[in-house]
Amino acid sequence: MILLYCIIILGIFLGDLKIKNMIERKDPSVPSSLWKNRILIRRHHNRGAMLNLGQGRRPLVAALSVMLCILMTAVFVLSLGQRGNALLRAGLSFLLGGAYSNTYDRLKRKYVVDYFSWNVKWAPLGRIVFNLSDFCIIAGALLAVLGTPD
Repeated sequence: MILLYCIIILGIFLGDLKIKNMIERKDPSVPSSLWKNRILIRRHHNRGAMLNLGQGRRPLVAALSVMLCILMTAVFVLSLGQRGNALLRAGLSFLLGGAYSNTYDRLKRKYVVDYFSWNVKWAPLGRIVFNLSDFCIIAGALLAVLGTPD
């Protein structure tokens, strides 16, 4: 089972990295969409954290990202020694795959490449741009909470 969790982490990291590299090479003036034009594909460089928070403090955001990755990795490793908790470990695997990918971006590129947004009429929702890693972080956190023993 440990191998499966490592494959999930590595798959999310490498899959999102490949998408981000493709997005970086894409001409930003040529829009594209998915799912009958409900999801727009567009390049956005996020120099902060979620929803561009902390843009003016990029080094602090990067340092916090590294520290949280270390902490979550420790929680994941400690969970491996316990019986059961498969949902917790699966959630942590999704969370770590996404966190490692975004942290890599923050350290290597100095920004996170986001590329998905909703094609909706409500402007505040339409302005949100995210990536596969963001989705995995949210899904992983939810699974980890649901899998946490009482």
